[in-house]
Amino acid sequence: MKYNLVEMYVGDDVIEAAVNVIKSKRYIKGPQSKAFEEEFSQYIGTKMGISTSSGTTALWLIYDALGIKDGAEFIAPSHTFIATVTPAMHMGARPIFADISEDTYTLDPEDVRKKITSKTKAIVAVHLYGHPADIKPLREIADEHGLYFIEDCAQAHGALYRGEKIGTFGDAAAFSFFPSKVMTVGGDGGMVVTNNEELGEMVRILHDQGRRSKYEHEYLGYNFRMSEILAAIGRVQLRHLEEWLRRRNEIAKMYNEYLGDVVKTPEVKDWARHAYYVYTIRAERRDALREYLRENDIATGLYYPIPVHQQPAIKRVIKSEKLPVTEKVVNEILSLPMHPFMKDEDVEYISRKVIEFYR
Repeated sequence: MKYNLVEMYVGDDVIEAAVNVIKSKRYIKGPQSKAFEEEFSQYIGTKMGISTSSGTTALWLIYDALGIKDGAEFIAPSHTFIATVTPAMHMGARPIFADISEDTYTLDPEDVRKKITSKTKAIVAVHLYGHPADIKPLREIADEHGLYFIEDCAQAHGALYRGEKIGTFGDAAAFSFFPSKVMTVGGDGGMVVTNNEELGEMVRILHDQGRRSKYEHEYLGYNFRMSEILAAIGRVQLRHLEEWLRRRNEIAKMYNEYLGDVVKTPEVKDWARHAYYVYTIRAERRDALREYLRENDIATGLYYPIPVHQQPAIKRVIKSEKLPVTEKVVNEILSLPMHPFMKDEDVEYISRKVIEFYR
């Protein structure tokens, strides 16, 4: 497509960082991973960061370290990527799906409260599309019931909730650096951040085969480490992140001005800074609009057309009650191209084609 949905930054500084690691002959557990962990956690504002092989494994490590397994229940949205829940399910935990707020597409606190049982052990808030969940009431519910509060920040690097970075409000938070994300490492990669040093140390042990030292394994762990090449790329990407977030918000503002009278544009709460991982509209005749844009060389995305509670793999093991808002919005959502390398005229052209379709 001439107008891609996303584009990864690959500048000379990224290439140089990767080549330098190759020349160093230090590919695993080296200085780049350590520096990336320190720099990313400092950016977020947490005491610890542990780099991982993906956003999925970052969540897996959090669930394992907190004991979200063996029959425990945890509350999560269904309007998310399936990896929000599957790591804990592999360890025997059971997701209980709560509905979302129609304005932010994130967990509805009132529905969360209704879903708590004696088996509930955690609430998992997903900051979907880059807009923060409404953390204050969710955290209050978690504290009231003695539950862990986990943030899935895979789509929201640098997003703000009431002036503070998301990732700082939970017992732990997971980030993804998949190539389409707001910042990436040029492949699969993730990060666990936390202010709980005991929890962070357990995550660090588990992600490296359950050991503190080379030959003694205290726990049944995993090989969930990040490579030095990816960590080096992540460090470069992090230096550009604030610049990219400013540009993403500029692009979103332009889209809003062009399309505000034609489709439902993303809502941004006054307590939030949106990271705009994707720019997601709600559109009548969504599928026909998507085809029209494809014919005009414009890529689009659906995040996500099948909610998690209706996925075949989930339905085979869990019977969920209906989620009216979730089941409504999945038939209307459409993501338009969004990345910081778009030109103003790109946004104008894409918007014009959306307007043309409805006219």
